[in-house]
Amino acid sequence: MKEITIDYALRATWQAVARMYNEEAKKFGSTMAVGFTLLSIDPKTGTPSTALGPKMGMEATSLSRILKRMETQGMIERKPNPNDGRGVLIYLTEFGLEKREDSKNVVLQFNQTVRKHVSQEKLEGFFEVMETINQLVSEKNIYLNHSAK
Repeated sequence: MKEITIDYALRATWQAVARMYNEEAKKFGSTMAVGFTLLSIDPKTGTPSTALGPKMGMEATSLSRILKRMETQGMIERKPNPNDGRGVLIYLTEFGLEKREDSKNVVLQFNQTVRKHVSQEKLEGFFEVMETINQLVSEKNIYLNHSAK
């Protein structure tokens, strides 16, 4: 068997998961990006618009398009931040809360199914590896002492 790279395994797996989530989201007339956004907005206190992009790891322009679509569809509303006159808080509407619950159930079902098929020990190892990769990347320790050849 040909050895695959860690990068390839991460990318291929995430693309398969993203496709699966998008196919499931279509059944609800939505997309994975909208579902992820719904889950990232605090259902009780709202979320500052400026905090949403970094929280989700998304660029502001991509997030702006998603938020505009969600607002048009009646899932969210924007209100001035009472603690920061320049800021805006994003709140879920009743419809948004319903769609958030749909998204939450899809994610929980995925997690439950994986947990049925993967031992706790293997999952702990998986999370340790993911944490290490995130740490190496965030601390910029991957290409620290390597020069281009």
